[in-house]
Amino acid sequence: MNYKKLLWQVPFLLLLIVGTVLIIRQQHDQPYQHNKGAIFGTTYSITYQSGDDLHDEILAELQRVDASLSMFNETSTISRINRNESVETDEMFNEVFTLAQKVSEETDGAFDMTVAPLVNAWGFGFKQGMPPTPHVIDSLRQLVGYKKVTLATSQNQQETSIVKADPRIMLDGSAIAKGYGCDRVAKLLRRKDIKNYMIEIGGEVVTNGVNPNRVAWRIGVTKPQEEGSQEGLQTILNVSDKAMATSGNYRRFYYKDGKKYAHTIDPKTGHPVQHSLLSATVLAPSCAEADAYATSFMVMGLQRSQELLKRHPELMAYLIYTDAQGNYATWYSANMKEKIVQE
Repeated sequence: MNYKKLLWQVPFLLLLIVGTVLIIRQQHDQPYQHNKGAIFGTTYSITYQSGDDLHDEILAELQRVDASLSMFNETSTISRINRNESVETDEMFNEVFTLAQKVSEETDGAFDMTVAPLVNAWGFGFKQGMPPTPHVIDSLRQLVGYKKVTLATSQNQQETSIVKADPRIMLDGSAIAKGYGCDRVAKLLRRKDIKNYMIEIGGEVVTNGVNPNRVAWRIGVTKPQEEGSQEGLQTILNVSDKAMATSGNYRRFYYKDGKKYAHTIDPKTGHPVQHSLLSATVLAPSCAEADAYATSFMVMGLQRSQELLKRHPELMAYLIYTDAQGNYATWYSANMKEKIVQE
């Protein structure tokens, strides 16, 4: 009886094997598409294995993110909020704002979407050689603080909007929007049942599967360098099936007492941070998270970042800093070690 039952199963097993072989062969035979362009005031490069060129659909998805979160788009939701227009927030904005507020809480305000006025003031000051005065800094600090903005829901639960403690408060999604854009494109590709892809927007990356050479996706981490210095790689990471973001002050330092400091503004003090961290690369489940935490670490510095990473095992980090002698040094979380291909 068992023998006869086995004979009946053989054709089905053969069919299953043949079908699997055909699927694998089709996946190997499919070409990799390469799409490039500009969005969010930066560039994007997307590589994915598919028989169809999906650039039109990818660009449409990126434009939806741009219409919600881009500071470079005068008609975007965030731009209209900054002009205090009456605007109903959209799904993308709500998703990013909610995540941003969560990261702000986790980092004790190191990540803050309202810090833009201070960043602009110091940015112009560095360029002109005239940093903002204490009076200007104190005035701008009154407009900074993630707890001064909230997402409100209407009584009928149908509409959402931003409520500011002061109408002069402005939001800046630049430190999270690129990562979120990567996530949205990744969702689009997954809906198309695409398994192998690499999405890069302004240096933020999401990958899955393998590259055209059928090996894991590998991304280099650039050394922070001063103006005029030749670029080089600090390390190479295996980032397959991960999201990666890097925040750093490449070619942007100031000196105090013979030591380098990054041009990163602390939302709480209103001044540039005074610690040795020059670059933070974060791997996370989503690129929006990686983007936000990489920015946060640049404010928090080495020690506070290390403490936060202990509480968040889902995050991996590779940090570049200057040691007591002013030389480059690196630190990475224990779970990042397996991702390092080359140092």
